[in-house]
Amino acid sequence: MSQPVAEVGGYKNITATGAVSTGACQLIGFYVNNTSSGTLVLTDGGAGGTVMSGTITPAIGFHRFPANVGTSLYATIGSTLNVTFFFAA
Repeated sequence: MSQPVAEVGGYKNITATGAVSTGACQLIGFYVNNTSSGTLVLTDGGAGGTVMSGTITPAIGFHRFPANVGTSLYATIGSTLNVTFFFAA
């Protein structure tokens, strides 16, 4: 009998541009806690890394974004955005 799969991991809340993880991880998704027309761009490998997304203008709530991040996860935030990322190292 197979066991259920639990999509769980660590979390990090950010309100400004910066690193979400410092190493490789599996991104599960993110929860937008508060926004005022904020935008989000995700990259693999720091500020100058490979862009994983276009410019996202997320609504408040949870957003699935299952992705394998090979180097490190970095988020560029435009305007005002309070977001919590969920990822497995």
